[in-house]
Amino acid sequence: MAIQPDRTDSSPAAVCNSGISRMLMRARRTDQKNRLEPIMSHENATAGQAANTIADRVPRDLPAAREIGFAVPESYNASAILFDNIAAGRGGRVALRGDFGTLTYADLCTTAARFGHALLARGLARGDRVLLLLDDTPAYPAAIFGAIRAGLVPVLVNTQSPADLVAYYLEDSAAKLAVVEAPLAGLLPDRPGGLPLEAAVVANGLPPRGGAFATVAWSEFLAGQPDTLPAADTGRDDMAFWMYSSGSTGRPKGIVHLQHDMAYTQQSYGRHLLGLTADDVCYSPPKIFFAYGFGNAVTFPFSVGASTVLVPGRPEPARVFTAIEAYRPTVLFGLPTLYNALIGAPEAAAADLSSVRLCVSAAETLSGELARSWRDRFGQEIVEGLGSTEVLHIYLSNLPGAVKQGAAGRAVPGYEIHLRDDDGRPAASGEPGIMWVRGDSNAPCYWNKPDKTAETMRDDGWIYTADRFTVDADGYYFFQGRADDLIKVSGQWVYPLEIELCLADHPAVRECAVLGVAMADRRMTTQAFVVLEDGESGDAAMTDALQAFVKQRLLPYKYPRRVSYVDALPKTGSGKIDRQSLKERAT
Repeated sequence: MAIQPDRTDSSPAAVCNSGISRMLMRARRTDQKNRLEPIMSHENATAGQAANTIADRVPRDLPAAREIGFAVPESYNASAILFDNIAAGRGGRVALRGDFGTLTYADLCTTAARFGHALLARGLARGDRVLLLLDDTPAYPAAIFGAIRAGLVPVLVNTQSPADLVAYYLEDSAAKLAVVEAPLAGLLPDRPGGLPLEAAVVANGLPPRGGAFATVAWSEFLAGQPDTLPAADTGRDDMAFWMYSSGSTGRPKGIVHLQHDMAYTQQSYGRHLLGLTADDVCYSPPKIFFAYGFGNAVTFPFSVGASTVLVPGRPEPARVFTAIEAYRPTVLFGLPTLYNALIGAPEAAAADLSSVRLCVSAAETLSGELARSWRDRFGQEIVEGLGSTEVLHIYLSNLPGAVKQGAAGRAVPGYEIHLRDDDGRPAASGEPGIMWVRGDSNAPCYWNKPDKTAETMRDDGWIYTADRFTVDADGYYFFQGRADDLIKVSGQWVYPLEIELCLADHPAVRECAVLGVAMADRRMTTQAFVVLEDGESGDAAMTDALQAFVKQRLLPYKYPRRVSYVDALPKTGSGKIDRQSLKERAT
């Protein structure tokens, strides 16, 4: 089982907050002044609420929250994002589209209610975790909102996780029940090994025979359950759901989000940047288990009664173009790696994106060459933004019609952005600084990781991103790399990302990554991994041309000392470039 910090208190609040600081208290505003009280919830909270309440580090009534008019009552359940569509008279509108057909909001709410009832009938109690290892099908949003509505905590995990990582998720979260995609049921541990997991529900297929856990088909699990479910009396600061970090710097961290966090991202990014209406159709090839995909496919469309397109499986270009043709989305969400794959695919020549009014990109820096190629082919600008799982969605963004190429964007309404030096002081004007961000969707902690929590979740609700940025006179932020990415090459400081963005603008380069690597004598150098356009040759002449290109665009000493040509860059499960894998290949 997951290691608990105190054998006498394994409540969510204790596990999430112990070891960080014994002075961690929940700040309440009763007379416009901060008054400290114990970590548990507000005065009129029920025992169930108190057992599931986490200290929200973000102060109430921030100016940024007032700026966007954000307010939710003390008693609030995040399932309102879905179920409020019924009260608003949108039950008959289409919520989900895909190869499965269509589901209305009434259909989805009914399935979610049945699932929530089934969890409670199984004996799960307030705050218990439910692990979700699901692809993007109707079962996924139904399971998420059914669990939340019942006062339970869905834990969203990557479907590309290997078996040992699934076992770690089960142990770390102490989940009592798992819902798994039928083809992934074999990832569950063969032996319980002390895990609290009691049963697994198998969606979109038949349960396997045998195994260490009782398994039941999705349809059987829901059979006979009531069609409606009152929302549990959760508080705004109760745990709502978890996501796990990518684990690029160690074991993945369980990122805890609270009941009000979804609503905050909707009021900020969803309302002010996307401007969705009930007539919009959203399509997010990035999956729901990622914070980015979760907002794109779940929070934002459901908040306004719009439709979302769900396509299971890997987002191969042919499948993405087929889905666009079939379901005619109005908003397309992607990553630079996805847009790059789409523009380079044979299907791009005949693809019709005329239904799309807005293309959004996040997660990695979008190169100018890719943005231009997309605009030239499809007549669409790509609106780039930056977010994180800790903040739940995008907090920096360009604006439609006001895109500054190479910039992550300006602060999204509802978020405060500070650039600080390595000692936490404000960065000097015009100088790079480490970005700190604050908004009322910020996660309060990493589960069972007090040291990592203390490192990232700072005083007064600030998130220390460890990303280094500059900001221009118009308030646009430009990513310079991670705080620890700055390296010294031949006595000069270099940001590998700056070289990478420059190389990406060369017409012969389809995709690239630049890393700082250590040489045998422990000095640092830069190595570029380059995917060339079709017909180009990765020979010495090309290397000379690429190095000369960088020398001309940047300062001469910033050219990549080593250039390696590869057929494709390795990708993580989230579609980002797998830089750790490339480091292992570095020579």
